[in-house]
Amino acid sequence: MRDHSLLTVAEMGRADRLTIEGGTPGLELMENAGRAVAQAIVARWHAQPTVVLCGPGNNGGDGWVVARLLAAYGFQVTVASMVGREALKGDAAAMAAKWTGPVVPLGPEALVGKSLVVDGIFGAGLARPVDDRVAAVIATAKPGRAVVAIDLPSGVNGDTGAVLGAAFEADLTVTFFRAKPGHFLFPGRAKAGRLVVADIGISPECLAEIGPLHAENTPALWAAHFPLLRQDGHKYDRGHAVVLAGGPLNTGAARLAARAALRTGAGLVTAVGHPATAAVLAGHLTAVMVAAIDGPAGLARLLEDRRKNAVVIGPAAGVGDETFEASLAALKSGAAVVLDADALTSAKGRAGALWAARKGELVLTPHDGEFARVFPELADLPSRAARARAAAQVCGAVVLLKGADSCVAAPDGRVAINANAPPTLATAGSGDVLAGIVAGLLAQGVPAFEAAAAACWLHGAAAEGFGRGLIAEDLVERLPIALGHAENHLQAMGQAS
Repeated sequence: MRDHSLLTVAEMGRADRLTIEGGTPGLELMENAGRAVAQAIVARWHAQPTVVLCGPGNNGGDGWVVARLLAAYGFQVTVASMVGREALKGDAAAMAAKWTGPVVPLGPEALVGKSLVVDGIFGAGLARPVDDRVAAVIATAKPGRAVVAIDLPSGVNGDTGAVLGAAFEADLTVTFFRAKPGHFLFPGRAKAGRLVVADIGISPECLAEIGPLHAENTPALWAAHFPLLRQDGHKYDRGHAVVLAGGPLNTGAARLAARAALRTGAGLVTAVGHPATAAVLAGHLTAVMVAAIDGPAGLARLLEDRRKNAVVIGPAAGVGDETFEASLAALKSGAAVVLDADALTSAKGRAGALWAARKGELVLTPHDGEFARVFPELADLPSRAARARAAAQVCGAVVLLKGADSCVAAPDGRVAINANAPPTLATAGSGDVLAGIVAGLLAQGVPAFEAAAAACWLHGAAAEGFGRGLIAEDLVERLPIALGHAENHLQAMGQAS
């Protein structure tokens, strides 16, 4: 069973070096990489006029291999090289020497008459904006031509997914050994097209020495902690989640979170609020219990019952001191806490008091706006993964930074990048459901990082396949389907191991 680690550019370079030091020649790795790209192309396209764009480094070296092998498959191939062959060094020079077909300078005119473009200019290692010549080639490639990227579309940063001035929009990207964060972080993810991860002879054993901290969020990441139902279990084994509601006219968000926590498997769930709010809640909820409390002090008393082991504060709770004090009360109780929405906005300028008060597990679930209010000094970091990771280290808690490429980060540096969320999740109340899923897993004893990562995946799985018109209520009702998908994944993993 393959793990889903993601390697930064530096970590991938180290994997290459460890493999070469272990006795595998670099030329062999380059030949294997080029063969993987050529085979992926032949599997998808017929022989046609093709230009292979080669840069000055090893990505270009892979390109020279691709050109030779595609020509052998009957493609009409021209190489457009960024530099003359005499300027190449090492393995790239050796591979270029094996090419006997036409070579032209890299430029837009090299694409004329070509219907397939293979991008081997820079790959993942680019750290500066592309120059005008490369930008002109990128602009010429689309529309009308199929584009295959070697490793990563040139112009995309492999660590952050940022577009450095301009980047190819690939139909297919073939990378090697393990994908990189930039394959899954936007906007790079939108540039990569279909992603193929090819085995080129690097041993997975090197991962133990590298210790990668980034991973694609899949069931493999949290399988060991996923709560499975026991034949002799009962509801009290599965925890008791509490969800704080705001004013009586704003209970919908809390109800979504509460039902999501219950659907996710919490044994009991109680929605709480001021007496007028509790009356409205009672008129809407059945399996979810309801309790009236008198503000933060009442919440603190309620949580003295240690069986109530997970709390959600924030969905339409109201912005202000009362929500902030309720957050403090929950954090001081020792229960696992999810802070979302209004709880995060209420913490603006005083979040440090929350981090200091925490006694149990804590998960923050901000969107970009809420993140900027709580962590203004981190809002300009270059990727969602970088922002989430830095914030987790500042607050000492798990941060689930929501977006099309939601990232879950732990204080120890681990980052899970989610990739199964369809765009239909961009709907009112979707985040409230996510907060409830996190709380439902925390109530069942799942550690904070795994609870947040599993919740993010389940959230996407619940939406997957529904199509347009999805609303938050649908997500709650489809959670049993998502949980079933998760259990199927885990069962398949168990059979494969």
